[in-house]
Amino acid sequence: MVAATERRRLFILLPFGLIAGLVSYAALPFEPPAYIFVGGALIALLILAAAIVRKSLSGARLGVQWLALWCGFCLLPLHGLAFGTTLLPFPVYGTYEAIIDEVLSSDDNRQRVVVSQLTPVGDARPVSIRRARLLLPASTELRTGDRLLAPLRLAPIPGPILPGAYDGQFHSYFTGVGAYGSTTGDVERIAEGPEFGLAQQVQALRETIGKRIAAVLSGDTAAIGKAMVVGDQGGITDETRDLMAAAGLAHIYSISGLHLSIVAGGIFWLVRLLLAATPGLAYWPVKQIAALTGIAAAFLYLLLAGGIDNVPAFRSTLMLALIFGAVLAGRQALTMRNVAIAALVILVIDPASIFGPSFQLSFAAVVGLIGIYELPRPRTGGSRGRILQIANVVTATAWTSLVAGLATLLFSAYHFHQTAPLGVIGNVLALPFVSLVIMPFGLIAVLAMPFGAEAPFLSIMGWGIDRMVDVAVLVAGWSAGWTGNPLLSGWTLLVGLLALAWFAFLENRWRLMAPALAAMVILMFGLEQRPDVLIADTTQAVAIEGGDGFALASGRIGSFATDVWSRHYQTAIAQDHAGARCDGLGCIVTTPQYRIAIVRNAAAFAEDCGTNDLVIARIRPPGQCYALGQVIAANELARGGVHTAIWNEGAGRFDIRPAIDTLNRPWRVSPP
Repeated sequence: MVAATERRRLFILLPFGLIAGLVSYAALPFEPPAYIFVGGALIALLILAAAIVRKSLSGARLGVQWLALWCGFCLLPLHGLAFGTTLLPFPVYGTYEAIIDEVLSSDDNRQRVVVSQLTPVGDARPVSIRRARLLLPASTELRTGDRLLAPLRLAPIPGPILPGAYDGQFHSYFTGVGAYGSTTGDVERIAEGPEFGLAQQVQALRETIGKRIAAVLSGDTAAIGKAMVVGDQGGITDETRDLMAAAGLAHIYSISGLHLSIVAGGIFWLVRLLLAATPGLAYWPVKQIAALTGIAAAFLYLLLAGGIDNVPAFRSTLMLALIFGAVLAGRQALTMRNVAIAALVILVIDPASIFGPSFQLSFAAVVGLIGIYELPRPRTGGSRGRILQIANVVTATAWTSLVAGLATLLFSAYHFHQTAPLGVIGNVLALPFVSLVIMPFGLIAVLAMPFGAEAPFLSIMGWGIDRMVDVAVLVAGWSAGWTGNPLLSGWTLLVGLLALAWFAFLENRWRLMAPALAAMVILMFGLEQRPDVLIADTTQAVAIEGGDGFALASGRIGSFATDVWSRHYQTAIAQDHAGARCDGLGCIVTTPQYRIAIVRNAAAFAEDCGTNDLVIARIRPPGQCYALGQVIAANELARGGVHTAIWNEGAGRFDIRPAIDTLNRPWRVSPP
């Protein structure tokens, strides 16, 4: 550790300091007052001033790390001031004018757009939100900058569907999206946006490429092709997504480092080869010219993929720019310092992204790969035969997939509750089709589109996509029954972050110690118990453990909540609980451990309060009901969202946990 410090590796810890500050701010149960922000800055300045006076290098290093922590603590509120929005507290109906900020995706039936400047027309209620995400029919073609007029139904942003799950309110607040909505009638474009704006031209280009792909390919093949070329994943079916995830190939249709490396690296290699092979150019800085061309190709591909709104593609483009920049400067390209610089830039631009799986997965994968690359390894010399070279490529692919899979295992298991145990095999079998067929011929097809000659190249690309899906079917079949994983506590992510920081900081084999210890700690203490009761906040669904899985005591299967619960807890939810007895006033659910009342009519409170272990009601109960036992009623569901309950045998009561812990943060919607 001392050697790493002396080699100026502390710079690598700066993004981890920022992340620690971001997590500290988001985890608070209240919005911190201004004096906490000022106090943190003063502490950092005092540490730095003392270090300067004493000429203490260690003190200066401590001050810089504390400053990184404080900056991280301040990033989210500053980002909220710049881009945040008031969230819509209740549904709103009316006719509105709005400006199209972005067209997220479109097909023959519908288009998803983000709008701003919502202006009420007639007696429509004014809304104070900055932007809204709308689902509109495809009958009216819309482009960025257009002004539309439509009758809209705006709905509040839902909270997390389970405690610790993805928080739509949090992420929507920091992107300025204050409501979701759809139209209740015809959409009219009342004014066109700038004809020659960059955003309009890029959107038109993306739409044209997408239509050209759909004209040659069809079904999921076309949908995956559009996702890999222009970043539009809207057409990929849920069945295909589940199949690719089970095979460890879900990353392939999301434009990220793999795709950008193939495109930009291929352009770099091709330009360098052509310049080196051209007589009279031997004295030109061929490598530097090729690097500049690679950077340009990466940024052009980023525009096609959706620009900076496509966070994985933007991160990968930034990383490639740093790598090519190192080539231009004659420096080593693949270093942990470059990873730290890329992470710092991303965190400053989009600090909320660290709470989503995309940043966590890509950051962990890159740190893992660079860390293994930095470890000392034996040198090999001499000429290699063709068969040995092919074997080395296969081995490198398998090794890369294994390292990336292990580095991201914790984060994928926590967020998606699914692992791909044969993902290494899936990647070894599928990546040749991606690297040698799909991406190269997709690039050639795009370059051939101005000449109308893209069809044969797209057909070859489609053949490669079909073979990749065949691999996914094969590997997913082998993985059947092995893809589930235990539920993990939220604090396990912090353990993973600490292990990742240790791994990134050290350079020798001691860097492997922290990840190994973290795995042991998580396996011993990080597994969560599955709840006994699940209570939806916006539907009637109440699922209760029935011995061999969940069953509904109220509500119906097929709703969004029950589908998410089933995927999250990796079990089917039956329609009717065997222990439920219902009448016009409500239901009583009896199990060997506890008894639960579900009240539908206020007349049931007199009998059910105090005689059951838990009372669940969508209406307001009398005050004495709370004094007689545990109650989850309308007020609790409105404030806390979805609730889970685990029966505590020793205490003889339920341990209840809401999905929303507090409403005292700017990204929360207070009940009306």
